[in-house]
Amino acid sequence: MSVQERKQRERAERERLIVTTARELAEQQGWDAVTTRRLAERIEYSQPVLYSHFRGKREIIGAVALQGAAELAAALRTATRTAHDPHTRVTALARTYLDFAERNPAVYDAMFQLDGGLAFAHQDTPQPLKDAFAALLENLDEVAGNGVHPGLFTEVFWAALHGLATLTRAGRLPPADTEQRIALLTSRLPAT
Repeated sequence: MSVQERKQRERAERERLIVTTARELAEQQGWDAVTTRRLAERIEYSQPVLYSHFRGKREIIGAVALQGAAELAAALRTATRTAHDPHTRVTALARTYLDFAERNPAVYDAMFQLDGGLAFAHQDTPQPLKDAFAALLENLDEVAGNGVHPGLFTEVFWAALHGLATLTRAGRLPPADTEQRIALLTSRLPAT
């Protein structure tokens, strides 16, 4: 291994450490607790080293969001892979999405609530965000209904899931009724 390859590997490992530490701190104490000074202390590197990877907290939030999007896409695909009919797939998709949002509130915030400097629904949208949307679309295109654009249907369904996730987390919807909400949402889909 060349010196250059080793330095690149060490840089990538340091970047992963920064993102992992920011994510852990945000999940434990909220995003307000994530500062470059605290991160530098926790990872035992100086702030200038941190700034050599990320220009600031916004970029760190973006990196956490991209990591979360990749994890969400993988979870959705895993959950829907064994379902044998469209309704079961969409129900599994909804449960998995809402479970992900509940188990990873800081990551979910990084993905959808905070400014991580990421472009959504644009040509330059990062691939992990495209993959997360594709994981939704793959399971919703066949239930969109005749004459309904699958991408638009996916956006609306995603908006419904996002609303359920954020309203439940904010205490506006009782968590005990989540399964009933999922059943209500998925039972209204067109028959396939």
